[in-house]
Amino acid sequence: MQAISCRRRPPRLTLVGVNDPVEILGSTSEELAGCARELLDRGAGCAARIYRCAHREGRFDPDGLGLGTAASAGWRDSFRFRLPTVSRVIEEPTERGALVRKAILVTHDGLEFETVDVPIGTRRSSLCVSTQVGCRMACRFCETGRMGLLRNLTAAEIVGQVVAVRALGWKPRSIVFMGMGEALDNADELLRALRILTDRNGLAFAHDRLTVCTVGHVAGIQRLAELGWKRLNLSISLNAADEETRRAIMPVAGRTTLGELQAALVTYRQRDNFQLGVHYCLMPGINATERDARAVAAFCRPLGRVLVQVIPYNPGSNPIARPPTDHKVAEFVDWLRDAGLRVRRRITKGRGVMAACGQLGDPALRARVRERRTQAEPGELSNSATE
Repeated sequence: MQAISCRRRPPRLTLVGVNDPVEILGSTSEELAGCARELLDRGAGCAARIYRCAHREGRFDPDGLGLGTAASAGWRDSFRFRLPTVSRVIEEPTERGALVRKAILVTHDGLEFETVDVPIGTRRSSLCVSTQVGCRMACRFCETGRMGLLRNLTAAEIVGQVVAVRALGWKPRSIVFMGMGEALDNADELLRALRILTDRNGLAFAHDRLTVCTVGHVAGIQRLAELGWKRLNLSISLNAADEETRRAIMPVAGRTTLGELQAALVTYRQRDNFQLGVHYCLMPGINATERDARAVAAFCRPLGRVLVQVIPYNPGSNPIARPPTDHKVAEFVDWLRDAGLRVRRRITKGRGVMAACGQLGDPALRARVRERRTQAEPGELSNSATE
């Protein structure tokens, strides 16, 4: 992947100048040090300390490092540290007393997106991170899909979610790119964020603490494979293993057949003991029969080691099915196991605060953005929303 330019042009969906400051949260430590040497007359030697302070502690304070007035001013003029604003935090206790916590964050251009801290047991948690504001995949069971795509998040904004919630005292052990948006639809910024999150001088997440989730973006899966990260986790959102049903609930299936997706996953395997995650949102009346279970088993058979996670459907603002009963979930899990699959039932967490799988997002936000664009003078508003 191409290294960052000290005066690189930012992603096309945000209109800012070519000479805007370098984003500290959008750079690796090596890139930041190189830009500091190029742009600063003095103070470049503090790059490593500034990087650690920004990524691990959530603050940018060149003055506090003992730099002189001119050196500190140079850092502030040439570099930018910009966290998403935490608008509010909503919490819901689990049966074991741990908290599901959802943070509603705001970008610098006023768009809301969400990230969720999901407890694993009582002492660990996984952070469900967003990669887009909205999503253009339009899955019918997903609240985010009803928003449409407003814009991609930059690598700095993706990493900024992790830094912002750590500043709140959250300490996620792992990161799952399964929040708002299709991660591989924003592959350039996702891949950059992966490199930044694993930077040893920053947050230093191990590869096996990161999971990329996708609805089946074949080109993106191929780009992930090119990284060569053998311990990076991958999960797919399958939800139906016959073409007709999958197209009905996931429009992306009209562009990528199950055969093409299956071939990409067979090719992706990075190591002998790699385990692919297969997510299956169980919706009574749509994809919950024994025949559906047999089709899932047939799809998974060539993929090597897989773990199917059965996720009970969580209704959003416009439900397409009812939540499955515990008996229905157990029945479907048994069918999958009888077909030889390893299966785990996902325990629903955060449904009451719209923090569960498929519930992230605010469809009304798209209408507000459209209204704001209509009222703005031409050229007055950045093209942060796409149709």
